[in-house]
Amino acid sequence: MASNKELFDALRLLEKEKGIPVDYMITQIRNAIVSSCRKLYGENVTDRLDFKMDPEKNAFSVKIKKMVVEEVQNENAEIALEDAKLISKRAEIGKEVAIPLNPKQFGRIAVSTARSVIRQGIRDGEKDQMLVEFQSKDQEIATALIERVDPSTGNATIKFGKAVAVLPKSEQIENEVLKEGDTVKVYVRYIDRDRNKEGDKAPRALISRTHPDFVKRLFEKEVPEIFDGIVEIKSISREAGSRTKMAVYSEDEEIDAVGACIGTKGARVNTIVEELRGEKIDIVLYSEDPKQYVSAALSPANVLKVDITDEEKKQCCATVPDGQLSLAIGNKGQNVRLAAKLTGYKIDIRPESGFWGEDIEEETTENAEASESEE
Repeated sequence: MASNKELFDALRLLEKEKGIPVDYMITQIRNAIVSSCRKLYGENVTDRLDFKMDPEKNAFSVKIKKMVVEEVQNENAEIALEDAKLISKRAEIGKEVAIPLNPKQFGRIAVSTARSVIRQGIRDGEKDQMLVEFQSKDQEIATALIERVDPSTGNATIKFGKAVAVLPKSEQIENEVLKEGDTVKVYVRYIDRDRNKEGDKAPRALISRTHPDFVKRLFEKEVPEIFDGIVEIKSISREAGSRTKMAVYSEDEEIDAVGACIGTKGARVNTIVEELRGEKIDIVLYSEDPKQYVSAALSPANVLKVDITDEEKKQCCATVPDGQLSLAIGNKGQNVRLAAKLTGYKIDIRPESGFWGEDIEEETTENAEASESEE
């Protein structure tokens, strides 16, 4: 076998830089050679090829088997005894002899075909590596490097491992500024293995920093009790960049589920708030009793009572002190809206006095935003 160290050095470099295994590329080279040989020797040449590549010995050889005959009628499959003896002294009529092939014999078209197959193999290998990288992070958090931020759209091109993806502006937290060269955590929502709009077969990942499960995964990483299953996240509702509500529960009565998520002096939740660029997080205790659950979900407001008005349609009415209407409703209705998403109940808010007086309406309108900011 002829030595070809440069070839194997190139393959090893390709493996190091792009993560494409040497064995995979050897398969692509073999496919390319088979493709070229078919153009020279016919479609049935595959079974007569002897292909050997040994990366450890930097050895590479390609041979084609031909039948030894007295009179050659098919040059692609037969060889005269006289010519066969030059290759092997043991050559005999009726037996095959393996003839070493020189790539120069392939011709311009065959070599061009081989190059195309190898290039396609590299592209497919890169896509396979990217798919593996995506799959390993599917519905998980990945720490990514920001390679580019499009100044016109705000979309960020990011890279984690061998995978490259786009974080759309719509999936970025409101008012956050991403810069090239920074690292950022993202949530891999979905892997699209189908063709994209450009007709490429490369897999794509839909990534996000606004999805509720991004918050869920952050808590799983930060709170051991959640990771170990001692504390369970029952539900999350989120308006990214502004506020998140999360309901937690533990079957162990000795475990303070809410306290575990908050951490000593708020250390655990503050770490996540920092990652979310200051987004407020309300952590409440889940309950099978919808009255208790809705009451907790309207935190930080103090709820006096909850009446279930339609159990089938999941509708209820929460009564709060007159002075806490703005807090219960929230700025532009955010607090009650998130509580409704969290619990699955449509929630009507009523003042303790039973009616909306002018003073109450004025206090609710003017102080909603102030109450939110204080909390």
